[in-house]
Amino acid sequence: MLVVRCLWVRALVMVCAVFCSNVVSADADGEEKIAAKALSKTIYLITGKGGNMGASIGEDGTFLIDDKFAPLTGSIVKQLKALGGDTPRFVINTHWHGDHTGGNENLGKQGAIIVAHDNVRKRLSEDNFLEAFNAQIPALSAIGLPTITFANEVSFHLNGDTVEITHIANAHTDGDSVVLFKKENILHAGDLFFNGFYPFIDIHHGGSLKGMLNAANLVLDMVDDSTQIIPGHGPMADKKALLVYRDMLSDAYEALHALKADGKTVQQAIAAKPLAALDANWGNGLFKTDRWIELIYDGLE
Repeated sequence: MLVVRCLWVRALVMVCAVFCSNVVSADADGEEKIAAKALSKTIYLITGKGGNMGASIGEDGTFLIDDKFAPLTGSIVKQLKALGGDTPRFVINTHWHGDHTGGNENLGKQGAIIVAHDNVRKRLSEDNFLEAFNAQIPALSAIGLPTITFANEVSFHLNGDTVEITHIANAHTDGDSVVLFKKENILHAGDLFFNGFYPFIDIHHGGSLKGMLNAANLVLDMVDDSTQIIPGHGPMADKKALLVYRDMLSDAYEALHALKADGKTVQQAIAAKPLAALDANWGNGLFKTDRWIELIYDGLE
């Protein structure tokens, strides 16, 4: 099982090297770089290989959103300590994929309390197959599983802020959550938001293009023109960038849904080039347009 898990991590690292705009190279001593950017006096964007992380650091401890890949845990904790924090008191998983939960076991062993939606614990508790990457994903051990789960929402009150975590159903997966720091007006959108390229949608684990579109609209209702938005992947964003992303999802859904309703097969849909107007701006990330259509077409509602 260790070999399989290592292969899975290696595969996702290679994938992220392609589509994560904030991947950074290793230090001279071979340690993977983890970079931080202050978004307020207490909240930081943490970047490197894997999904974007958020961290709140203050007198109540370190509150971490997602934890990348297992081999990066040491570098992540080192960066948190450099910012005045420590090993996380709480870790929030925005969903179950390994580039956001790979450090769970390491941080669980160090005493972190892991929190996530009910379905995240369910997914992490069992073996899974991620068809888009042809990857078998072994279950995590008990120490890496969320010990606190919720069905709809949960709130934290720490480091001078109220943190609202809200589940958004059946979008990127069936266990997605967004994290809003109310006072600081900073929102972590998880993989509901891929800023600048077509998003990975895990249709075999509860996701769909329509769900992603619905999620974008729900998140838009949570933010205002001053909100700083941390996307799951890609550069920092604001409401204007999220609107552009929502409009792309809407255009893609309308075009692809019409073809599906007309009885077109996935290959016929690809041949029709329905997203030609979007390709230049959105088709240069993890998936080229044809491959993206292939991956999401069966999940169209």
